[in-house]
Amino acid sequence: MNGKRLWFTARILAVLVLAAGIAASAQDPQPPQHLSGIISDYTPLLPATYSPRGPWEMRGHWSLDLKDKSSKADFSAYMTMELSDSGVAQAGGDPTKAASRSAHTHHIVMTDATVSTDPTDLSDLTKCPAFSPANTPRFVVMGTANFVSGNGNDAPFEKNGTALSTLYVCISGATYDQPGVVTPEVQYSNMTLVMVGPAADKHFGPNPINGVVRFPHKNNDRDGDDHDHGH
Repeated sequence: MNGKRLWFTARILAVLVLAAGIAASAQDPQPPQHLSGIISDYTPLLPATYSPRGPWEMRGHWSLDLKDKSSKADFSAYMTMELSDSGVAQAGGDPTKAASRSAHTHHIVMTDATVSTDPTDLSDLTKCPAFSPANTPRFVVMGTANFVSGNGNDAPFEKNGTALSTLYVCISGATYDQPGVVTPEVQYSNMTLVMVGPAADKHFGPNPINGVVRFPHKNNDRDGDDHDHGH
């Protein structure tokens, strides 16, 4: 009897250990050290205080390095911007002429920003906007931009390279805590960048700028494109 009881107890313990391992893998609180992807979005028609008012088309790449056991992070992005057809019309330009697009570039750098998984940080829709179909915010990176360029120089809304704008980078993805769901297909899928301050007030607008996360590599496993962070 004692042997059967020990065998039964061992089976129960094995099941509990397996369940704990599955739960841990399902929640995976430690994000990858490196995430990257592309930016692809339009601004809305901006208020009359902006000139031009847009809409602007934005295309580019972004990169995020988490460090110090994920309490701090470095973020960088580089993108092109140009007026859409409706933006050219709003500005009174000619959509058949390239100069009417006002094409230009931006490089954005933020270092030693704070990483937060606090629900009070994630719940602000300007930081983590709601999507359809819905997904789950994973973490937010918050800090002051070290540098925002315009065609390689300090952007016009910057003063002598002094960082004036606050950035909020939200990473969200599959809702892996649904009943019956153990492993999500894409745990980290969406990146949104929100600017607060002169960068938003003078050029980009207050809306989140949307991007996609590449399938994350294992820590320190990067391919060639990921080495260029715009620093």
